Amino acid sequence: MIEVLVVDDHDVVRSGLTALLSAEIGIDVVGQAADGPAALDAAERLRPDVALLDIDLPGLDGIAVAAALAERLPGCRALMLTALDRPGHLRRALDAGAAGYLLKSATPAQTADAVRRIAAGGRVVDPRMRGGERSAPSPLTGRETEVLRLAAAGAHSREIAADLFLSVGTVRNRLSSAVGKLHARTLVDAVRIAQGQGWV
Repeated sequence: MIEVLVVDDHDVVRSGLTALLSAEIGIDVVGQAADGPAALDAAERLRPDVALLDIDLPGLDGIAVAAALAERLPGCRALMLTALDRPGHLRRALDAGAAGYLLKSATPAQTADAVRRIAAGGRVVDPRMRGGERSAPSPLTGRETEVLRLAAAGAHSREIAADLFLSVGTVRNRLSSAVGKLHARTLVDAVRIAQGQGWV
């Protein structure tokens, strides 16, 4: 079960996010906070897996909260959920230790998926903000990148094996490894993640 702390200074947003995430299988909202200091207190008390943070918070902004969490509670990963779509905010958040940056215009499914990926150790940046982040190094080997690129183009395992002079079993192992390294649930998810990061 992924335990989440929801932090936003607007009651209706907090309530909506709590309802949305609580309806998801495998996600449990264990607490809420309306300002920065309260968020840190709640995180230290509840030890959630993910803190969903707005940037504009009274007392201490969300980026400062993310930095404090990275230092004090490395097991609690910060996911910024904000209306601020400027690259400078994205860079500050990632530099502070946030594991993700999502805009509030994201769909419920995108928000829940981001929480899951962050909890699994991944990093999430809203596709509309891609130009503002520093390019992350790919976790994939050269061979994993090759097979994933061919899979993204629609090739089946046998076709990939023939193209790269590999056995079908080896191709399947490379694809499975790529899915695992990208913290994806399916091959389609892995392709989407890798393409979004510019790795394939």
